[in-house]
Amino acid sequence: MTDPAVRLDPAVSLAGVTFRGPVFTASGCAAAGRELAPYLDLGTLGGVVTKSVMRAPRAGRPTPRMAETASGMLNSIGLQGPGIEAFLAGDLPWLAERGIAAVVSIAGHSAQEYGELARRLRGAPGLAMLEVNISCPNVESRGQVFACSAAGAADVMAAVRREIDVPVFAKLSPDVTDIVDIARSCVAAGADGLSVINTLLGVAIDTRTLRPVLSAVTGGLSGPAIKPVALRCVWQVHAALPTVPILGMGGIRSGLDALEFLLAGASAVSVGTAIFADPGAPARVQCELLTALAARGFGAVAEAVGVAHGLTAPREVVAYGDEL
Repeated sequence: MTDPAVRLDPAVSLAGVTFRGPVFTASGCAAAGRELAPYLDLGTLGGVVTKSVMRAPRAGRPTPRMAETASGMLNSIGLQGPGIEAFLAGDLPWLAERGIAAVVSIAGHSAQEYGELARRLRGAPGLAMLEVNISCPNVESRGQVFACSAAGAADVMAAVRREIDVPVFAKLSPDVTDIVDIARSCVAAGADGLSVINTLLGVAIDTRTLRPVLSAVTGGLSGPAIKPVALRCVWQVHAALPTVPILGMGGIRSGLDALEFLLAGASAVSVGTAIFADPGAPARVQCELLTALAARGFGAVAEAVGVAHGLTAPREVVAYGDEL
């Protein structure tokens, strides 16, 4: 039997840039892609979203900084990395040489620092898009979580927008009262799209030591446990800003998980925590997603975006693949 996915165009367009497929890696789960290269062909994905790059090298938080939880994990890595100089010298050229679309995640301590990072990346070979991490929960100061303030988020996005001409996506936090308010402020300040969502702030307690498991006490919760929250955020943002592209993420483990995000309003998805158990997860999820879309009569990925909002008529399903 012919794979129904062969009838489906896998390409997606985000803010005017065409990517090969609808599935990306998620920032922080595969560095700049080298670690995954033995397990899948990164060139078949939409692209690699790099670990957040900062201006200077950073050691990150002290250990222990990861903990398994029910249906997920907590991490408090603390934006460890070699800094922008090393990234430009090694990681970005490695992606460019292999024709892999690079979505570079950047993080900073101030709007000015974000702007400086964008300026340093201007014209870099292989750079397809920026993901501006204004929502990382594992930083020393909650004041650095710019996504918790509409004004703070707008300041960062405006600083980045002034310095670079590739599409810029703001990565939003679910730990806010009104994520739509933050989304609107980012778009008004120049964001071309939105990455929804970052991890949720959480805590785990060790009942043997009677102390927090993580050295920093709090960490970012990811994995299947946060999928309903992520879908709710994508749904709300798409309903309010239907023309703004969304890169959806949060607990995606299968093609059907990814399909839910598209139906809720995401134009593409990122796969993250699933990589730790299955390094080939992004490619597998993409194959499953394309098969599921074709089985439901879609001719292109974009046709499924936002369908659950009821703006288009239900499609006749050719063959369900609920075993995916």
